[in-house]
Amino acid sequence: MRNTISSGPPSPEEFQRQLQEFMRQHFQNAPGAASRTEMSGAPESPEAEPEPKDFSFDKTPREVKAYLDRFVIKQEEAKKVLSVALCDHYHHVRLAMEGKDQPNYAKQNVILVGPTGVGKTYLIRSAADLIGVPFVKGDATKFSETGYVGGDVEDLVRELLRRADGDVERAQYGIIYIDEIDKIAAANTNSGRDVSGRGVQTNLLKLMEETEVPARSPQDIAGQIQAMMDLNQRGKKSPGNINTKHILFIVSGAFGGLEKLIRKRLRDATIGFAATLQQQVAEETALEQVQTRDFIEFGFEPEFIGRLPVRVVCQQLNAEDLFLILKSSEGSIIRQYEQTFAAYGIEVLFRDDGLKRIAELAAEEQTGARGLMTICERIFRNFKFELPSTKVKRFVVTRELVDRPDADLEKLLAEHESEERAVVRQLVHDFAERFRENHGITIRFTDAAADLLVQMAVEQGTPVRDLCAAKFKDFQFGLKLIAQNTGQKEFAIGRDAVEAPDKVLSDWVVKSYRKEGA
Repeated sequence: MRNTISSGPPSPEEFQRQLQEFMRQHFQNAPGAASRTEMSGAPESPEAEPEPKDFSFDKTPREVKAYLDRFVIKQEEAKKVLSVALCDHYHHVRLAMEGKDQPNYAKQNVILVGPTGVGKTYLIRSAADLIGVPFVKGDATKFSETGYVGGDVEDLVRELLRRADGDVERAQYGIIYIDEIDKIAAANTNSGRDVSGRGVQTNLLKLMEETEVPARSPQDIAGQIQAMMDLNQRGKKSPGNINTKHILFIVSGAFGGLEKLIRKRLRDATIGFAATLQQQVAEETALEQVQTRDFIEFGFEPEFIGRLPVRVVCQQLNAEDLFLILKSSEGSIIRQYEQTFAAYGIEVLFRDDGLKRIAELAAEEQTGARGLMTICERIFRNFKFELPSTKVKRFVVTRELVDRPDADLEKLLAEHESEERAVVRQLVHDFAERFRENHGITIRFTDAAADLLVQMAVEQGTPVRDLCAAKFKDFQFGLKLIAQNTGQKEFAIGRDAVEAPDKVLSDWVVKSYRKEGA
């Protein structure tokens, strides 16, 4: 080994070769020693390949979109296009794993275009959760052409393997999502194209087509040594190569300035009155009319943009959209705040007027859904600091509170005892409303029942939502049974049902069978 070392510092490739030679000389006779092929990450012999794992996918585009609707508000066309692309890709993956590969199939890689905070990442992450495949998100600005400055684009594939717990087969049909792809557009400069951006595009192009990526980076000397030690000591072979044929690549970016290129193209394509009309239409829908030539003029290589056949455009969110996100999305940030305060035993009730005001203020931030977090943190920062150290256990978020959080906090601290019961009473009826939304059956608490629940919650120091959930945990099943027997879908919950919920429910169910028999 000494004779192979040059006078200057070795290159990474030379150091790797020297390390492999050293390992071969010192470990070639050891039981289970790593071979040169194993150390380099080259493909194993066919006998050493693991058996393919089962992959099941039977969703329709409509089912995928319905799932995405639960989490992402608006973006109807984007969800529709993405759902079709995902189903096309993963039905092909399923057929390929069944030995029915389509040799001429063109992979449905996706490019997402839209401003920040409109739900691009949330869309892809939710889709990956539904399909059940490993998911990796990367930032295009962190990658360089060579990998020595910044990161190597192949690291995305290796991260996918880590997310798949080392399962090569599972990693080979995961999703790689690259954000801020517009930042590597090779802009024209006085000296020509930006070669760094072109280099990253070229490297990504190789991945998006089909290539073999070593599971361990050739520059990861520590990883190579660890792989050798694992094999030598425990007989554990490290994964060989990862094939990117069935990995779905999705890239996204805000593409600031792209709409200007589109409007210019549309304007140049028409003359006179038609030009004015076309320009006015393009002002609102420019991104929806994007074409390959626009991406090329923006700075992307034709070969790169050609490997992204599915174009998805996401629209800016307005105040009404943000309100619906707060109100209806399963990932709504208000659920997070409910849980944050609940950790201190504090219940918070969000009224619609309060949510609308939060949405209005967030829209002014012009950062999409991300503005909701900015506004909520500003509003509730002092509430989260002060209330856990007080006896306040409940409060209501109204428009007035959103506009004057500090003043409302002072008022709350001074008057919490007198208002506590009123808030708890509202939470009781809020429980009834959520019961209807979740189970399709209407329950209404009588005044006496609501008063008793309020009294019990205050005396026990128990959140009234938890109290109601515990007392009426079986009502969804019993009331649905009654509805089947009698058709009744509205029920009045009286004081007796609060005192003895199981007995009252049992009596109701028995009575429904008598009516059915009659």
